[in-house]
Amino acid sequence: MKLATFNINGVKARLPRLLEWLEEAQPDVACLQEIKSVDENFPRLEIEALGYHLETHGQKSFNGVALLSKSPMTDVGRGLPGDDTDEQARFIYADIDGIFVACLYLPNGNPTPGPKYDYKLSWMARFHAFAEAKLREERPVIFAGDYNVIPQGIDVYDPVGWQGDALFRRQTRETFRRFANLGYTDALRTAQPTGPAYTFWDYQAGAWQKDNGLRIDHIMLSPEAANLLESAGIDRAARGKEKSSDHTPVWAQLRRSDRGVN
Repeated sequence: MKLATFNINGVKARLPRLLEWLEEAQPDVACLQEIKSVDENFPRLEIEALGYHLETHGQKSFNGVALLSKSPMTDVGRGLPGDDTDEQARFIYADIDGIFVACLYLPNGNPTPGPKYDYKLSWMARFHAFAEAKLREERPVIFAGDYNVIPQGIDVYDPVGWQGDALFRRQTRETFRRFANLGYTDALRTAQPTGPAYTFWDYQAGAWQKDNGLRIDHIMLSPEAANLLESAGIDRAARGKEKSSDHTPVWAQLRRSDRGVN
C-alpha cells in the first residue's frame, strides 16, 4: 500500500494539480486536508474517474478533510471524539484493507497566546486520548495529515525565529512528543533520519525559491503499521508547479502482510 498525505489548500482551486499528482504518484490511499469545500460541492466525479472511492468531511471555505482509496472503505467516521461542540471539519477515518487510516488537519493555533492556541492544545489532548485507545487494538493504525507541528529544530529553516509561533512553541512540541512516545513512528524520519525534509513553503517572501521551509505534514504509524514500512518520502516537485498548494505530498510505502495490508 502506498499511502500519502497532501494539504491541497483548496480542492477546487488546485484540482488540476491534484489530478495530475494522483495520476503521476498513484497512491493507493490519499489523505487530503484543507479541501475548503462542503461535501456536496467536492469534485467527486473527477476523482472517482481515476478509480478512487471517496469520503469527505467538508466545511464551507475553511478546513475540511477527505479520504481517497482505490479499495473500498468501511467503518467511516467523521470528527474527533471528545467534544460534541466542535464543529470544525478536521478529522476523518476509515478501515482500508485491514488497517485503520485517519486523516487529520490539526489546528494552527496562532496567534499565541490566546483562544486559538487553547483550542489547538485542547484538540491535541483529545487526539492523544484517541490515539492511545487505538493502540490497544493492536493492529496497523496510521494517522496522516497536516499536524501544524514542527517537531524539531531541524524541521524549520529558522528555529530561532519560529520559537514563539504556535507550530514550534515548546508546549506544542512537547505535546506532540508525548503522542509519539505512546508508540507511534514518524514514517518520514524513519526513512530520512537527518537533514531538512520540508513539506511546506509559504507563498510569501520567496520562501519556495529560498527553500525556507517547514516540516509539518506527518505520517505516524502504530507499531503494527511501522513493522510494515518499506520506504517513505516527499513529492517535492509538486510544490514548484504553477498554482500549486503551499504544501507538498508526503508518502509511505507499506509491504504486504498476512493481515490484509498491501
